[in-house]
Amino acid sequence: MMNQQTKRRKVISFLWQHFLLLLSLNIMTLGVALCVRSNLGSSVISSLPYVLSLAGEEHIVPGWTIGTYTILMNFLFVVCQFLILRSRFEFVQVFQIVIGFVFGWLIDFNMWLTDFLTSGNLAIQVLTQLVGCTVMGIGIAFEIKCGSLTMPGEGISIAVSEVFRIPFPKAKIRVDTTLVILAVMASYLFFGEWIWSAVGIGTLFAMIYVGLVVKYVTQHIGWFDRVLSHTPGFHRYLFGLLRFITRD
Repeated sequence: MMNQQTKRRKVISFLWQHFLLLLSLNIMTLGVALCVRSNLGSSVISSLPYVLSLAGEEHIVPGWTIGTYTILMNFLFVVCQFLILRSRFEFVQVFQIVIGFVFGWLIDFNMWLTDFLTSGNLAIQVLTQLVGCTVMGIGIAFEIKCGSLTMPGEGISIAVSEVFRIPFPKAKIRVDTTLVILAVMASYLFFGEWIWSAVGIGTLFAMIYVGLVVKYVTQHIGWFDRVLSHTPGFHRYLFGLLRFITRD
């Protein structure tokens, strides 16, 4: 009986952790969407998918959304990790594909949610970019605290760091720089010019500012550890559901 209760509590803890992860990803992707809406330059992670989605609107490539191209990019990140790490690749990291799918879907959801934020007013654009980067940094800090699976974008940086024996921060910078360069190359390939709304001053600002936000917020959310370890008050209903599902 005791073992069964322990098992159920572990299941509830797992569900609670990933519910909080889902909220963290939603906050993060809201920030991503706001950066795109600023038209001053998207975040690094969405720069290439944004350019591809714009090319899709011109029927140059498949007309997919930013979120769909982000899902594809995250899938390729996991494939690259497998190719780089080979035998050192842990099978559990395949589930990064699931996180990448949810991340892409939430980007599209928040793009829909922020559809009204289209303005040519520079002050509003700057404010939107600042708020977007801040919100994204907060979401990343919470996502890291959840301690679940690594995001594909972080996973590829970790793989590069391990294989080429360079510090993770430097590996992260190299991966981010590569994504921005690919976005610029795609801009010239599809449009013959630099698409500043996708890769602009806001992108450079995000590369610097978001990291500072993550560092600051992480130092001030010790309370989130208590939230993670807390068993939700509705546990009796979950117990009842689990009893129904697992009964012989």
